[in-house]
Amino acid sequence: MNVHVAGQTARDSVSVSRHLQHIAQNHFDRPTLVIDSQAVARQYQALDRGLGRARIHYAVKANPAPEVLETLVRLGSNFDAASRTEIEMCLAAGARAEQITFGNTIKRPSDIAFAHNIGITHFAADAQEELEKLAEFAPGAHVCLRVIVEASGADWPLSRKFGSSASMALSLMDAAAGLGLTVHGLSFHVGSQTRDPLMWAPVLDQVAEVWTAGRAAGHDLKLVNIGGGFPASYKTEVMGAEEYARAVMEQVNARFPDAAEVMAEPGRGLVAEAGAIAAEVLLVSRKHADDMFRWVYLDIGKFSGLAETMDEAIRYQISTSRDHEQTGPCVLAGPSCDSADVLYEKQLVQLPLGLKAGDRVVIHSCGAYTSTYASVGFNGFPPLDVVVI
Repeated sequence: MNVHVAGQTARDSVSVSRHLQHIAQNHFDRPTLVIDSQAVARQYQALDRGLGRARIHYAVKANPAPEVLETLVRLGSNFDAASRTEIEMCLAAGARAEQITFGNTIKRPSDIAFAHNIGITHFAADAQEELEKLAEFAPGAHVCLRVIVEASGADWPLSRKFGSSASMALSLMDAAAGLGLTVHGLSFHVGSQTRDPLMWAPVLDQVAEVWTAGRAAGHDLKLVNIGGGFPASYKTEVMGAEEYARAVMEQVNARFPDAAEVMAEPGRGLVAEAGAIAAEVLLVSRKHADDMFRWVYLDIGKFSGLAETMDEAIRYQISTSRDHEQTGPCVLAGPSCDSADVLYEKQLVQLPLGLKAGDRVVIHSCGAYTSTYASVGFNGFPPLDVVVI
C-alpha cells in the first residue's frame, strides 16, 4: 500500500515515514496503533530545546505505552501522573519517585498515601477538601494550586472541571499553609491543542495576577506549572515544537521573572505525530437513493480509540490506497451498535469514491489519547492494539 500524507513537511518526514512504512509492510487483523519511539525522542528533544529552563513532566495519560515511557526515562524526562496505576507504570519504566508528580486534583486518599510513602512530594489541588486529604495522607507535601483560566481558543478546552477561581486561590493558599503543607506554586492548563502560542497571552496574564497577589500576601511561591496545550498537526499544520515552545516561554519569562522553577506537561504535542492507526473499511452505504453523500463505516470508532472526535473537536487526517481517485463527501462512523458512534457528520469527510469494504485506511497523528481512550470491548469489538517500533 502506498501511503500519501497530506501536508507532510521536512520537519516530520523522517518520523512519519518510519511508522507508516511499518503499517504499509504489515497486515493487521484489527485496528492497530503504530508508534515510532524514535519520533517520540526527537519531539522530546525539540520541546526540551524550546522550553529552555522549564522542566518537562510528560503527561502520562496521553500514551502510557511502556516503550514510550522507557524512551522518555532514558532522555531524562520527568512525569505527570494522574493515578496510582500511572505512577506504577512510570516506576516500572525506570523513573524515580522524585521524577514523578501527582497532578490530578481529584485523588483517592489511599493513592495519596501510596505516593507519599514511596517518596513523591509534589501534588496538585484545587479545593479545601483535597488539601485536607493531602495534609492527612501526605503531611508536609508540596502543593501546586490549580487555577481556573478563561478559555484560550484551544480545540479541546480544559477550563471547567479543574481549578479554583482566582478569588478563591488566596484563601486556599492560606488554608494549605495552615494545614502544614508547602504552597509551592500555581498551575493551570491553557487547553489541549492550543494551535497558536499567542493564545497563551491572556491566560498567562490571568495567572500572573494570582501569582502577584499570592506573593504579596506572604506566600513564597516558587513554581509556575504551565501544563500542556502543545499542539500536534492534524488536518492543519502547526508550528514546529521547538519554535512553539520557545514562543510560549518568552511569554512565561516576561510575566514570571521571579519564578524559581517552571514546569511543563506536554502530552499530545510530544507523542501524537509519532503514531498512526491502521484501520479497515467495513461498509460503504447510502441511506436514500438520491443521497449526495455516503456513509463510510470503519472497524474503529469513538469507543475503540477515537473518542476525541467527540463534537468533531479533533479532525484526523485520513489516507487510503485510493487517494489518486476522485473523492466525494462522506459521513464517517464507527462499527458499534450505538448511534453516538459517528465520527464526522457536521463537517463531511472527502474520501475516494471507489472506497469499499476491505480497504485499509490510515488515520494520522494518533499517538496521543487513542489507546488510553479505547474501551475494553464494547459490543465485543477488541480494544486498540498498540505496536511500538
